[in-house]
Amino acid sequence: MKKKKSLTTRTMWTVIASSFAFAVIALLIGLSIYATGLINEYVERAYTTAEHASSTAKRAADTVTLSKEVMEIYRSLTPEQRAKVGTEEYLEYFSSIDTELKKGGTYDVAFHAMRNFIIGVDDVYLGMYDKETNALVYIVDPDSDEETRLALGEWEEVPKVECEKFLNWDGEGILYDISNMEKYGWICTAGYPILDEDGELCEFVLVDVSIGSIITGMKEYTLKVSLALALATLVIAWIISWRMKRMISDPINAIADAAVSYAEDRKNGVEREHFSVIDIRTGDELENLSRVMAEMERDLTNHEQHLKEITAEKERINTELTMATQIQEGMLPQVFPPYPDREEFDLYASMDPAREVGGDFYDFFMIDDDHLGIVIADVSGKGIPAALFMMISKTILQNTAMLGNRASDILGKTNESLCADNKMDMFVTAWVGILDIRSGLITCSSAGHEYPAVYTAGKGFELVKNKHGFVLGGMEGLKYREYAIQLSPGDKLFVYTDGVPEATNAANELFGTARMLDALNGAANDTPKGILAHVREEVDAFVGDAEQFDDLTMLCLEYRGSVKI
Repeated sequence: MKKKKSLTTRTMWTVIASSFAFAVIALLIGLSIYATGLINEYVERAYTTAEHASSTAKRAADTVTLSKEVMEIYRSLTPEQRAKVGTEEYLEYFSSIDTELKKGGTYDVAFHAMRNFIIGVDDVYLGMYDKETNALVYIVDPDSDEETRLALGEWEEVPKVECEKFLNWDGEGILYDISNMEKYGWICTAGYPILDEDGELCEFVLVDVSIGSIITGMKEYTLKVSLALALATLVIAWIISWRMKRMISDPINAIADAAVSYAEDRKNGVEREHFSVIDIRTGDELENLSRVMAEMERDLTNHEQHLKEITAEKERINTELTMATQIQEGMLPQVFPPYPDREEFDLYASMDPAREVGGDFYDFFMIDDDHLGIVIADVSGKGIPAALFMMISKTILQNTAMLGNRASDILGKTNESLCADNKMDMFVTAWVGILDIRSGLITCSSAGHEYPAVYTAGKGFELVKNKHGFVLGGMEGLKYREYAIQLSPGDKLFVYTDGVPEATNAANELFGTARMLDALNGAANDTPKGILAHVREEVDAFVGDAEQFDDLTMLCLEYRGSVKI
């Protein structure tokens, strides 16, 4: 069996995962606020410094003229000449600049003016961007270290985005750019433009502020916060897990163990209490659950005892129903052909009850050597009462018929017998026919039963309609009429109960007598047994999965005529 994780363990990991996710989100938000606020402060400081430095530079010296001459020389250089930046040869290209603009003149004045602004920033300098080469050309770099100071006209390649941003600035907002330079690392460059008298952009006062310290601070902040959150997460997870184990997991396990023990004891037939001995005092739903389980155990014990009694009673009833079914089946003729030595006719019948026992029945018997009695009937109701009334009715009908009575008298005397003590007000529909085997004439009488169907050559099966008498057991003193059906050799008689035409499908549609006749004619040339089997197949196909609500009883007789000696 696969090992399951405990609820406590799952809860602990859930708390750790949730706390970690929360910590990451909180950390990201904190870093974002920290970085954004600090960078904005650096940007504003750099831009303000550049703005003030530009005003000082314009008042102190003519840096515009100096810038124009430097850029004119720079743009006149070939790519090969520009590539020599940082060499003495490269600096010679700018030696033609007027002496008053170089050292001792404008350059030195601007140099010292710029140095006054290197407070709280990394660097302040004059420079101009060249759009074609994406280069920043230095005009004045006030670096105190001569080894790292960039000379007049020296240049550095800058990102294209930075170059375009500064050259295309519209004067709105703060002019700055943040980039990761290979030489300087992460750096924020803010600038303020200086224009000539014609409004033409000539140079920028640029201020650099390194933001590497921000990233370093963010790393330190992240490490400290992560350690603190990890420690807090572990402590919280342990506390919650311990409390959950005491308040939830242990009570649940106690209830689960009691349930396992309960099931095992029930399997082995051991009677003892399980849930009522659990001492759960959590003051919440789990305590209530343990009490409910204890009550359920007591109710189940009582219910099991009651169920045993009910099961025993049900088994007794099922046994009696089985015996009743066997008795009912034993009362109906089951051997076919019933009279193998009589070649004048063939006969087959079937009865399928809707329940264990039914109220329908059929019967046939030889009244004498020349007369065959045929009965089919349907008792009102279902189940045991209908089956008992059916057996009484069948016995009376057969005994009355064996006395040699006419079909109408058989029904009349049977009705009187059933009405004599019918406290349940049950009734029977019945059809009785007496076949004269020599002539093929059937004298019939009906007590509210379905019309018989007769097959004749060239016509097929058709209903033989007659006036019904009243049902048996419904009213005393009734007289029943007779009518005759003449059968010729090859003709067939089909009688049935209302379970055939009233068979219902899932759409609540009746099978009907029209479909019944179609089914009969579909097997008209078959034997009586084959005809009944075909009708049953058609009924089953029509009904489908719908429940059988009524008994389904059929009888078919084929008349072959008198045997010639």
